[in-house]
Amino acid sequence: MHDRVLAWLEKEVPPHRVRHILGVETTAAKLAQIYGVDPHKAAQAGLMHDLAKFFKPQKLLKIARAAGLEIDEICQAHPHLIHADVSAIVARQEFGVEDPEILTAIANHTLGSPGMDTLSCILFIADTIEPQRGDTPELEKLRLVSEEHLHQAVWLCCDYALKYILDTRNLIHPRTIATRNWALNLASIS
Repeated sequence: MHDRVLAWLEKEVPPHRVRHILGVETTAAKLAQIYGVDPHKAAQAGLMHDLAKFFKPQKLLKIARAAGLEIDEICQAHPHLIHADVSAIVARQEFGVEDPEILTAIANHTLGSPGMDTLSCILFIADTIEPQRGDTPELEKLRLVSEEHLHQAVWLCCDYALKYILDTRNLIHPRTIATRNWALNLASIS
């Protein structure tokens, strides 16, 4: 299936995004080994996490509505925020993925979700820290933390994303804040 998904991606997304996706696939598999999750499942989730990343806004909304997803005001105004949820739908419809953990991890990789399981946390982190993202001191710190403290890494990835969102004056989705607070709570008690 890997080759089939990769061939599909090479037609649907630009080369720089394919490199990112392959970086997430590898990073997720590595983190899965550290945290006792099936690396094959993590790699599969990584490979499929951005299937809908370059869909046009109307296509994202159409697929989401057809699947019965609730679309809040922020996602209505910025449909790219639902590309994760739509990527999970595409993974199921286009590639026959039925594993609920993989589909949930794909759906949660952008905004996160309080109560995420380990696979979802891994993919959420891998999307932020994969090598194509660069080698800033902040990313290097995140990479180190990601290998030691899963929930601390989720919380710090949320902080990293929130700083970017604030700097670019974009809307903050409440799910990202809820994910941050959930992960911060767990990191504080462990």
